[in-house]
Amino acid sequence: MSLMNRHEIFEKNSIVLTVGVLIVVAIGGLVELVPNFYLKSTVEKVEGMRPYTPLELAGRNIYVREGCYLCHSQMIRTLRDEVERYGHYSLAAESMYDHPFQWGSKRTGPDLARVGGKYSDQWHHDHLVDPRSVSPASVMPGYPWLADTRLEPTDIKADLQTNRLVGVPYSDDMIDNALADLRAQSDPDSDGVAGLEERYPGAQVSAFDGNPRELTEMDAVIAYLQMLGTLVDFSMYDDQADVNLR
Repeated sequence: MSLMNRHEIFEKNSIVLTVGVLIVVAIGGLVELVPNFYLKSTVEKVEGMRPYTPLELAGRNIYVREGCYLCHSQMIRTLRDEVERYGHYSLAAESMYDHPFQWGSKRTGPDLARVGGKYSDQWHHDHLVDPRSVSPASVMPGYPWLADTRLEPTDIKADLQTNRLVGVPYSDDMIDNALADLRAQSDPDSDGVAGLEERYPGAQVSAFDGNPRELTEMDAVIAYLQMLGTLVDFSMYDDQADVNLR
């Protein structure tokens, strides 16, 4: 029997074809899934990653509340044009403490995965209050109420505890000092800055909205934005890439 004649079995019998398709799909699925059961983690740990500070976490919650992810992504793909525009492509570990992650699904505005440190606190303040004051072509709506709304931190300790339940490594010390750390990060003159920096290495301390005497939602959002993309030292990845290209 020729190869073509053997193929006729599948072409002329729909039941045999269906069974054959199911077998092929099952084998393909097993090849993709089984190796994952033998991995301790599918996310490679990266030096520098840490849980969000209480203020950053509060800012992230506001970011989600206001639907910022609907117009801004936080996922830089490995495509050359994206890397040249936004910076090093995103690593899985950068989203390991996100519940849920903020990759987004479209970009009305630019990707924010590397926005931390790109602009000053004042720029972010002005941009959130009136986007067109710093970017005339922007179609983003303003969020002026963030600067006038006091941040209510009463639930921040419970927020950290909830995140710990889903795997974020907040220690008892971090949870016990959540409220103090939240206030210290927005006041450079606070006595609690040293403790904050010990618990959260690399945390940026600043009067984010320009007024250290009052804690606002603007403080929290800017603290979150200024952190994005700053935790991982990408120079080691860039150096390795240069070596591979030689």
